[in-house]
Amino acid sequence: MKYIITLVICSFYFNIQAQIDTSNITIVRDQWGVPHIFTQTDEEAAYGLAWAHAEDDFEQIQEPLLIARGLLGSVKGKDGALLDAVSFMVNAEKIVNEQYDSIFSPKLKKMLSAYVSSLNRFAELHPEEVAHPHLFPATEKDIAKGYVLATALISNIQFDIARLFQNSMESIQNDLPGGSNGFAFAPEKTTDGKTYLISNSHQPLRSFTSWYEVHIHTEEGWNFLGATFAGGLTPFVGTNEHLGWTHCINYNDFCDVYALRMHPKEKLKYKFDGQWLSLKERVFKTKVKFGFLKLGFRKKFYESKHGIVIKNKTGFYALRFPANMVLGAAEQWYHMNKATNLTEFKAALSLQQQPSLTTTYADKEGNILYLDNGLFPVRDPNYNHWKVLPGDTSATLWKPSFLPVEKLLQIENPSCGYLHHSNGAGFYTTAPECQPSPENYLPAYQRGKTARNIRLQELFAKYADQKISYDAIKEIKYDRKLSFPLYNRTIQNLDLLRNLSVEKYPELRDIINVTKKWNGQTTADNKQAAIFSLAIQYILKKMGEKGIPDINGDLPEAWYAESIKFARKHLLKYFGSLEIELGALQKHVRGDKIMPIGGVPEAVATMYTVPYKKKYLQSNVGESYILFARYSKEGIDNIESINCYGASNRPESKHYNDQMDLYLQKKTKKMSLDKSTIMQHAVRSYHPR
Repeated sequence: MKYIITLVICSFYFNIQAQIDTSNITIVRDQWGVPHIFTQTDEEAAYGLAWAHAEDDFEQIQEPLLIARGLLGSVKGKDGALLDAVSFMVNAEKIVNEQYDSIFSPKLKKMLSAYVSSLNRFAELHPEEVAHPHLFPATEKDIAKGYVLATALISNIQFDIARLFQNSMESIQNDLPGGSNGFAFAPEKTTDGKTYLISNSHQPLRSFTSWYEVHIHTEEGWNFLGATFAGGLTPFVGTNEHLGWTHCINYNDFCDVYALRMHPKEKLKYKFDGQWLSLKERVFKTKVKFGFLKLGFRKKFYESKHGIVIKNKTGFYALRFPANMVLGAAEQWYHMNKATNLTEFKAALSLQQQPSLTTTYADKEGNILYLDNGLFPVRDPNYNHWKVLPGDTSATLWKPSFLPVEKLLQIENPSCGYLHHSNGAGFYTTAPECQPSPENYLPAYQRGKTARNIRLQELFAKYADQKISYDAIKEIKYDRKLSFPLYNRTIQNLDLLRNLSVEKYPELRDIINVTKKWNGQTTADNKQAAIFSLAIQYILKKMGEKGIPDINGDLPEAWYAESIKFARKHLLKYFGSLEIELGALQKHVRGDKIMPIGGVPEAVATMYTVPYKKKYLQSNVGESYILFARYSKEGIDNIESINCYGASNRPESKHYNDQMDLYLQKKTKKMSLDKSTIMQHAVRSYHPR
């Protein structure tokens, strides 16, 4: 019955939304199942993108919509409810209602309407796949709310939220390890005199934030190949005929935490500039799925002049962040997609609707650019905004006015001829002689390196005085060796993992001796890396149990001994040896394919894993969608890409896991922006229904 109601409502709503002539939309599937969407208008392309994505992954494309409605917990259980709660704290509905009519251009509004019309139509025709009876019809504002939440999470507000709930105020610093690499090479640095861009994002492999590859080609000048997330109106990374870019998460200070000074007697009164003000109550209510039950849950939050307020054991704390003050990220990405040169691309960046993310760019004119982007408010320099701030003074309460793009950290056409970013500080994004000085930039910019920073600097040092070939670029991108001493910017004594004393731990003599043989390689055939992979699993779990999202200092030596002991027990129990190939332990799994995979956290070719069938570890976050783009003066002349699984998330599809073999062999598939070439090799061509 609920599905019949959904069908009727969707049918009615579909008729009042933007009417799209689907005969103008042609979806072409290539041999890999990747959709190439050919249309007359950009709004028709938005309709086609939503349709193709729903065909391949309607389950996960519904998740941002569920979060926007506060319904994910009732479908996904506890983990879904946590995202519902974060969405509530971000208060996306408020900014959407305030800015929707004014921030989006008429064109973008038509595209949003077309996109959501497509999803509603798909739900109407496939009611059995609808995740919740109250989800459809979806609205344009649901999509906009999804963007607000996604950009807030990308700017890492969840880490400060987690610390507040864990009563861990002293460690509030957005200085965390992360994933993604971006590379750009100018023509004077390459052996063939061409410009290169490599997009190498490290995302969850199975999530609504997993990459979905798509090509859009319209008669209005939008011709772009790249990848997007569920609910994405455009590709977020990729290339057109003239230029391309990729993004990496940055860990700058985009969120402030305030300790409120509460009245000693009057409930919910806090002091601000000498006055006692009242907190406004906000109650989060949801239903959470537990097995076949859905149980009600409620949590009380508050609002202050600063923003959302969380009460914990030590007091009341407010959060303030730019990510819920802007709404136009979808508009900015659209203009980035359609830019034809560096000037137009910079104009899109100047819209400043993306609260964070670095951008690594290259184009056919030979320009390369790195921008450590973000919305940086004008803050009082007398306070350390990385730490908890006093909430009783307006001196710490910044206004929603942000530094313009031209004042942000950026490197354009460095004389060394290349850029590489891997989530560390932007000051280590090129050769040492071309790096900007940290002293010239805001203290809100992070200063730390990642282990990938260090390894990439080692690799590129070999080419300091010579040009680099395409094969060498690929070799660097796929590198899986960790530099010694082992380094992590938030765990200062990580190298103890391979340097424990045999005299101090004689019972671990055999495995300690094996760790000393390890050369730092984490390829699938390395026979010592499995110990490190298991030990890191243990340490990450231990940190989670202790409520430590990061540790700006040393871990107890006993933890390292325990982690090695854990690895020893696991290897002997399940494999009968301390020296096994890493690929025997780590598996890349999809459907009936279970294949060996290398990589560990913070290798250049990163891979995080999770337990799988007790005996194994399964790839979980890391190398996912990879794109290589090459530009000559005439324009794009070569595109290669690969997805970690395939184009479809439907197990019955032949494209569910058909890219896995190439992916694990470090090979790619050839792609094209040329319509005639695509049509010549089309496997299937059709219109949405």
